[in-house]
Amino acid sequence: MKHGVILAGGGGHALVVAGSLRRSGRAVVGFLDDDPAAVLSLEPGSAEHLGPLSQIERCASSGCGVVLALGDVTLRRRVIDAHAHTLRRGSAVVDGTAMVAAAVSELGAGVYVGAKAVVQVRASIGEHAIINTGAIIEHECRIGSNVHVAPGGVLGGRVTVGPDTLIGLGARVLPGVRIGSGCVVGAGAVVTGDLPDGARVAGVPARPI
Repeated sequence: MKHGVILAGGGGHALVVAGSLRRSGRAVVGFLDDDPAAVLSLEPGSAEHLGPLSQIERCASSGCGVVLALGDVTLRRRVIDAHAHTLRRGSAVVDGTAMVAAAVSELGAGVYVGAKAVVQVRASIGEHAIINTGAIIEHECRIGSNVHVAPGGVLGGRVTVGPDTLIGLGARVLPGVRIGSGCVVGAGAVVTGDLPDGARVAGVPARPI
């Protein structure tokens, strides 16, 4: 197998990640997905389906880099836990149109920073987090592992987000707020106060649902 990048995932988020990789000159040689007819296989000039997600170690041993390209937080966590050693060796993928400050504290293994996203000074982004298209992470934020900040989400300065949390499309989190692990913040919500682990909120201001 030739050297390049293999995507772990073949759905819509994989299409987005593949676009970022290709624009940066990195070849996508194939993808792993439990569905061989996943949407990535339908793309013009599509990558080859190389097998189910369980084949991550085999593909990594071939000399290719493996990039986690699943958008669903729960599924991502299962794959991360099953293949932690291999995925921890993966590099971050930063779209060429994103702005990541030179003084970012941490950009963990397997992080994806999408098109026109912004990660500001002294922010810390944990392993396998997704900072999706147009999202803004302001100064001194602390983003845990496997957090997904969906397109257009905005986190004010010094926000803390625990692992495995989803910040929905266009949601806003005010400066200094602490959000626990495993939370879901609905699309368009405005979070004005701290949230405990497992909270599910929506609305303006955000309230439990």
